[in-house]
Amino acid sequence: MPIVSRPDEFNVEDLYVDLRPVLDAPLYVKCEGLNLAGSIKLKAAAEIVDAVERDGLLSRDSILVESSSGNLGVAVSMIAASRGYPFVCVTDTRCNGAAKRLMETFGARVHTVTQPDPVGGFLSARLAYVQELCAADPRYVWLNQYANPNNWIAHYRSTAPAVAQRFPDLDVLFVGAGTTGTLMGCARYFRETRSEVTIVAVDSVGSVSFGGPPGARMIPGLGSGVRPPMLEESFVDDVVLVAEMDAVRTCHRLAARGFLFGGSTGTVVSGALRWLAEHRPDNATAVALSPDFGERYLDSVYEPGWVRAMRGPDSLEDPPRTQQFAVSSAHD
Repeated sequence: MPIVSRPDEFNVEDLYVDLRPVLDAPLYVKCEGLNLAGSIKLKAAAEIVDAVERDGLLSRDSILVESSSGNLGVAVSMIAASRGYPFVCVTDTRCNGAAKRLMETFGARVHTVTQPDPVGGFLSARLAYVQELCAADPRYVWLNQYANPNNWIAHYRSTAPAVAQRFPDLDVLFVGAGTTGTLMGCARYFRETRSEVTIVAVDSVGSVSFGGPPGARMIPGLGSGVRPPMLEESFVDDVVLVAEMDAVRTCHRLAARGFLFGGSTGTVVSGALRWLAEHRPDNATAVALSPDFGERYLDSVYEPGWVRAMRGPDSLEDPPRTQQFAVSSAHD
């Protein structure tokens, strides 16, 4: 085992779950939650903070600030504590209580936005608050995961090469779309090195990232109320939109077989299963990226009362509503 002196120096890159015996699906899930921040967001957070340090943008008085629905905020909180920076995370009411408590335990100050912007939803409201802080006090340094190229560079350098090395015969890669940093980093890498690999973006119904109508979304992590600035659809071969209840049911199916994954993973796996059923034979080599595990979702995705309050008393008992998936070509 490695010996580390900073928490961002440890990350397990090579753990996969084979879903054939679990869900009878030809899909491998790459587990990205085995690090001290508990999610794939550690990669982007470390790359972005390293860059602002390298570029001389931080002084002794600087205060890091970022908008996050949870996992990125936890990762930055951990890094900030390790390196001695104050950090303010601007989140909203959908952020898991566990994530908020983790950030505060690391010493971060968490500001929760309670009213969404009428047009851009909670994300626009969070970004407006961040911009107000920066305009009022020059000590604030906005990391801006939404437009910072170091977000996608992190996955171009690490996530995608790790998948390529483990699966030299890879046919299709499924990546969830939030800021689209992970998606763009992986898509760029495979476009340059193995263009025959199909890149499928998985997004939530209600997200506007790929031009869909806006709608209410309760599971943090994937989806966006505004179009992600770094998204370039020309690098994406297909898009699957997944209704939140399908994501929840997939999480519960996995948990019933002993695998506790987060809400974003449920979304990505749900979309991948539908896409594979329609487009690929059983002998395809397919990988889906799992951003985190499920412990932070025990009060939401895995809490029957939360689910029924969101979608009705029979939400978990109904059979999966696969017709709610919408598959569309990103090139249309």
